[in-house]
Amino acid sequence: MEASSHHQPGPVPAELAATVASLQPRARTELAELVAFRSVADEAQFPRSECEAAANWVADALRAEGFQDVALLDTPDGTQSVYGYLPGPAGAPTVLLYAHYDVQPPLDEAAWISPPFELTERDGRWYGRGAADCKGGVVLHLTALRALKEHGGVPVSVKMIVEGSEEQGTGGLERYATAHPELLAADTIVIGDAGNFRVGLPTATATLRGMTLVRVQVDTLEGNLHSGQFGGAAPDALAALIRVLDSLRAEDGSTTVTGLEAEAAASWEGMQYPEEDFRKDAKVLDGVELIGSGTVADRLWARPAVTVLGIDCPPVVGATPSVHAGARALISLRVPPGTDATTATKLLAEHLEAAAPWGARVAVEQVGQGQAFRADTGSPAYTAMADAMRIAYPGQEMQISGMGGSIPLCNTLTSLYPEAEILLIGLSEPEAQIHAVNESVSPEELERLSLAEALFLGNYAESKR
Repeated sequence: MEASSHHQPGPVPAELAATVASLQPRARTELAELVAFRSVADEAQFPRSECEAAANWVADALRAEGFQDVALLDTPDGTQSVYGYLPGPAGAPTVLLYAHYDVQPPLDEAAWISPPFELTERDGRWYGRGAADCKGGVVLHLTALRALKEHGGVPVSVKMIVEGSEEQGTGGLERYATAHPELLAADTIVIGDAGNFRVGLPTATATLRGMTLVRVQVDTLEGNLHSGQFGGAAPDALAALIRVLDSLRAEDGSTTVTGLEAEAAASWEGMQYPEEDFRKDAKVLDGVELIGSGTVADRLWARPAVTVLGIDCPPVVGATPSVHAGARALISLRVPPGTDATTATKLLAEHLEAAAPWGARVAVEQVGQGQAFRADTGSPAYTAMADAMRIAYPGQEMQISGMGGSIPLCNTLTSLYPEAEILLIGLSEPEAQIHAVNESVSPEELERLSLAEALFLGNYAESKR
């Protein structure tokens, strides 16, 4: 831990902490500016210009901090990622800092207590879509670098990459990086898109589940029919789809995709997630059981999990008495490290096709995919981060957890740069409610993690001397 204070001309931790604290008003102002962009990377929902404006904001911020080679990278999925390079001292290692500026849709805007694209302080937290996931990550990186500049300069070379379509799972940056393998090469990579296990408990994420996203279409008739005239004999596509979807779960709610049996019994070896804490974090209603078997950590981080994300069928209001000719659903399948996402996609498609009743026609289309990830927690970068976290979070040791979500870029970076160390930190702790209405970020977490990242860069530079 003393590595940072031994590093010359590295800052004294207390002085660096004071500088980070002094930068918080600026961090809030910038996060408010970023949150105001409705940067959902789906032109069917929001104008492309919103993402372009957010990308330009990030590019301008990098230029203002002295980054060179700042560029808006046109990635193959039609979105833009922002890149910049900040050279460090001669011989210093290179650290890649990652975040993304695109966000999830706001969902039901009426369910937000304050407007989703207007950063609003309430009960000691800052509310707004993307505040934690992951516009806060952009501000976190900028704040850490600014603090170091006030104390002798950034001791490493820094590459910054801010993605424009992470939430869509369309893989633009992964494909761009693969086509330009030298661009993001680094000694270590800090992915600022994870989060602490809970507020105030410093956490590095060691595993990510992979994912596949498929659209399933079920057809039984040439057109809808009157349910009084034909119901009872005519095969109903919506009923067939319901049966297909139900086949994906056992009686206890466990995911059952034929061929993934071994993964369905895997166990998690790291820190555990007490069931009562999970019920509280997930806001499970009283009397409603959790699904699946094994520990909560097993279910979240070590086993496959299927979720039906949406169904296309007539809404209740305005529905007619019809036997439906067709119906479709969007299905997500998360898979643990050790399971190939491409194989899982194939098994899922085969399962859906085999589960169709009455000879119903089933078509499965892959929409997105990402591989699972497992980090090397014994690396020098992890030691440097643990030392930094111990100072930023007094009295706390850095914990190692899994994360049920997916960041496909991690595996792309692992395959491109097998020697690079990858760390996952971030602002998406449970209270942040990312991807839900009323997403928020803890200002205290933003301040502590900005300090931790600044200290880490100093520790890491020292460890590489």
